[in-house]
Formats: sequence, C-alpha cells, structure tokens
Amino acid sequence: MRAVVMPECQCEIPRKAWELPFLAEAEELGGLRRVLALHLRLWGLSELTDVAQLCVTELVTNVLTHVGPGTPTTLAVSMAGTRLRMEVRDPDARTLPTLLEATDGDESGRGMAIIDAITDRWGVILRADSKVTWCELPTALTAPTGHTGGRRVARAETFLAVYHGATDPTRDATRPLGLAVAEGATINLIADLLHWLHAHGCDPDEALDRAQMHFECETGETA
Repeated sequence: MRAVVMPECQCEIPRKAWELPFLAEAEELGGLRRVLALHLRLWGLSELTDVAQLCVTELVTNVLTHVGPGTPTTLAVSMAGTRLRMEVRDPDARTLPTLLEATDGDESGRGMAIIDAITDRWGVILRADSKVTWCELPTALTAPTGHTGGRRVARAETFLAVYHGATDPTRDATRPLGLAVAEGATINLIADLLHWLHAHGCDPDEALDRAQMHFECETGETA
C-alpha cells in the first residue's frame, strides 16, 4: 500500500501597510476606530480590535491635548514582523509624549500609561519637522502573512490543499494558496459536499444549520 502524503497548505493573508491623513479632532476618533476595525477584520486580526482602537484613541488624544485640535495628523498601520504596529504622526517635534504616574482620579496624564500597560512596546521617532509616536501589539501569528485559528483552521487548510490539488492538477503543491484562491476553493468544496449530502438522501440545509451552530458556539459569535 502506498503512503499518501498530505500536502501542506498555508494560506497567506496579505497585510499591506496603510496610512490615513486627518485633522486631529475629537469628532474624528469614531471614524478612525471604524476604519481600524475594518482593516483588522480583513487582516484576520479581529481579536485585537478593542485594544488597537484604545491605542489609537490614546495616541490621537495625546496630539489633541499637547499639540492642539486641527493638527494635521496621520495614522499609519502595518505589520512589524508578527506584531501589529500603529503610528500617529504630527508636525510638532518639540512636544514629546511622557509616561506619567497618573492616579485613577486624574482626568489627564494617563494616556501613555495606558499605552505602556497594554502594548508590547512603544516609542517616539523624532524628525526634523515632525514626530512619530508608535506602539506595537503582539499577535498569535507565526508569520506576517500567516493567520490564527488553531487546530480546526490547520485541519481545514490540509483538506483545502488536497481538494484544490484535485481540481487543479497544474498547481504547484509547494506554493502556498493565496487567500482569494483558498476562499474560492472553500466555496467550491462546500458546494460539492452539499451535492454529496443531497445525493445520499441527507438534508443539505440541516447540515449547514448544524455546522453554523457549531461555528458560533466555538467562536462565541451569534447570528
């Protein structure tokens, strides 16, 4: 009997750095948080949304407080290896963020203390006419284009590699599937499985409902 070697499938998630110029105003914070949440969902890093939004809020609030409303500012988000990096740039190289020992009763001065407590690391880059205040959050990624997900995701990728290899014999099995290709293969695989259930007298809709229920229970999502 010949041994069957299961090809590895490491679906890549491209996480291209992006930046968003804006004027530092309190009214802009909600929009910045929404844009950040959207990108993190597309990057497969939704679990970082709350803490990342808090970081951006504190960094921009620091500009509002110490540089002033209406300051031309830029939010830049990228991957620093497997860390999520957020930068807030402003044109004032004289006013530096300071880590203060603020108490719970203080109404100000806690911003950088919060950043220091919730991030992996942070710092300031001084330039001739501007500064960049940055911070980085750890992720569960093992590679910048990798993903999190655990045992079920790893198992699904193995099956996707086998399935896509069967539907596209010309594919180089040593190359990782891109996210778009993997998504298309996933949809086709689900459709084929539904056809299989129908052909064997099973109810495809019931199977989909049960699978959805399992997914929501394991991820904590609700319909």
